Amino acid sequence: MLSNITPPDRRSVTQNSAREVAVEINGLNKWYGTFQVLHGIVLKVRQGDRIVLCGPSGSGKSTLIRCINRLEIAEEGSIHALGVDLAKPSQQTHEAMREIGMVFQHFNLFPHLSVLQNCTLAPMTVRKLSRKDAEERAQFFLKKVGIDSHAHKYPAQLSGGQQQRVAIARALCMEPKIMLFDEPTSALDPEMVSEVLDVMVKLADSGMTMLCVTHEMGFARQVAERVLFLDAGRIVEDQAPEAFFTAPRSERAQAFLAQIHR
Repeated sequence: MLSNITPPDRRSVTQNSAREVAVEINGLNKWYGTFQVLHGIVLKVRQGDRIVLCGPSGSGKSTLIRCINRLEIAEEGSIHALGVDLAKPSQQTHEAMREIGMVFQHFNLFPHLSVLQNCTLAPMTVRKLSRKDAEERAQFFLKKVGIDSHAHKYPAQLSGGQQQRVAIARALCMEPKIMLFDEPTSALDPEMVSEVLDVMVKLADSGMTMLCVTHEMGFARQVAERVLFLDAGRIVEDQAPEAFFTAPRSERAQAFLAQIHR
């Protein structure tokens, strides 16, 4: 199990603080050239929320979470994470960004570094941990995702599912307060998808704040507290999973689910 996924010193979260606002977005607009990819996004995420973003390709899902991580910069609107305005570069902004982990579609592991080295690099350079402490933390999280026996292998020696579990462990080694997932299973062979989803389910059970872009609707139904359905750069629906999957309000969401359930 991935219960108690954070070491003891990071588990003292009170009931009240667990529901404080983690991310707040207001009036977010984003363009690529003349094409507007996000239209007036308004979203509030509380600590401990588990949110799945779904919708057709090109609907703005990945762009939205990349804006939260400042991999994309929106031209209009505001994003506050953990109480910090991310649009205003400052020491507070840099500190807030350290609390946001991200797992990408294509793993993005350093091929010339071992699994252990991939997991210790950021804690040593950003968190300023000693090598000993960073390796202990890495072993802790590698064990939690079931990949500790491969700590001294290189990414090319692992399967796609194993590499993605390493990517999750690497993000967790920074002990973030918010985790973003950008279609973490879409690059995997079908038989490897379940092992990554199992890790994510256990991570969700641990109380981590999660925003996940995915086409895995079974995962969304099992894990999410809220499902956001995006279309043409707008949040069309924001519902509890059961309501979304059984009685979507918009015609666009109805058509989307009808295609999936064929």
